[in-house]
Amino acid sequence: MKLGFTFSPNYYYTLPLSPPSLIFTSPTISQLPFSHSQTTSSGRKRLVFCVQNIESTPSALMASEEQGISQVNRNFYPHIEPYSTGFLKVSDLHSIYWEQSGNPNGHPVIFLHGGPGGGTSPTNRRFFDPEFYRIILFDQRGAGKSTPHACLEQNTTWDLIDDIEKLREHLEIPEWQVFGGSWGSTLALAYSQTHPDKVTGIVLRGIFLLRKKEIDWFYEGGAAAIFPDAWEPFRDLIPENERGCFLDAYKKRLNSDDIEVQYAAARAWTKWEMMTAHLLPNEDNIKKGDDDYFSLAFARIENHYFTNKGFFPADSFLLDNVDKIRHINTTIVQGRYDVCCPMMSAWDLHKAWPEADFRVVSDAGHSANEPGISAELVAANEKLKNILKNKGD
Repeated sequence: MKLGFTFSPNYYYTLPLSPPSLIFTSPTISQLPFSHSQTTSSGRKRLVFCVQNIESTPSALMASEEQGISQVNRNFYPHIEPYSTGFLKVSDLHSIYWEQSGNPNGHPVIFLHGGPGGGTSPTNRRFFDPEFYRIILFDQRGAGKSTPHACLEQNTTWDLIDDIEKLREHLEIPEWQVFGGSWGSTLALAYSQTHPDKVTGIVLRGIFLLRKKEIDWFYEGGAAAIFPDAWEPFRDLIPENERGCFLDAYKKRLNSDDIEVQYAAARAWTKWEMMTAHLLPNEDNIKKGDDDYFSLAFARIENHYFTNKGFFPADSFLLDNVDKIRHINTTIVQGRYDVCCPMMSAWDLHKAWPEADFRVVSDAGHSANEPGISAELVAANEKLKNILKNKGD
């Protein structure tokens, strides 16, 4: 694939794309009438840009562009409430909270939240068309409303995969679409690779493969080069003689017999991530670090999974098993300036899985709620919805 072209004012530029798509998006460009896609005589798609003042765009050009722009929705759906909720006992120790919203007779989709330990929120329902989808959310072990809170016992990736299957069977769902971002993308990949026959489509965001280089980047000083102001409080909680491995130093404090020591470490851990999750600072997100209840589960469970390398048998486990899901319709959405889960992981996944649509949002960081990322996630669900509708016709 060649990306070589030169910009000059008032001309169109084409970026040849061989299917599947590698698309660089920006909500400030892709939603304007001077950008569109074309198909060449050979069938190859091209992304076309017109560098010009929108006010000077000829009306004929605008009319032509409007005909070529897809009508797929890219906006959040309205707030909705669940039509059913419950708790499912998945072991002698753990019970997980679950909820359903949208269309009870619609196509099932399971939302896998991040962290691990982050829990779900009402906004998570808004990525999906409630008239088409039966939307299932659940809080993973120890997170959100699930009990016991912040518990690390019997809490591994493989336990969560078993829980997803138990929930699917409990809700009498034969197969479903899988949606996950950040740690949710990790779990979505692991679940889908374990049960590919139960998955109708996948949407991934902010790819996290839980490799050592990804953990080291965020927790051992790499991301500090971009957010030194946010890093220093995280660093300074740990004495200098313990800074050889921040994961281990925080593990010691997050598992202390003194609950106040746990809370202090949890606040510092959580604030570090919340301060780096958006391209532009988001105060509401940062305030989560002041919530001891949320922070304790978030920090303890994340640290538990990361010190145990995701409980995967090999560093490249998720990449090594892409063949098991290569046939599943999938979209990968990645913020170009994601500091929490830098684009190197999404790029590695794209190279291992070129059949999946890969969409890079050029003006976004990590959070699913940033405008460009949320637009691509909604559009990805719309694409899978249309595929399912066409199959039913």
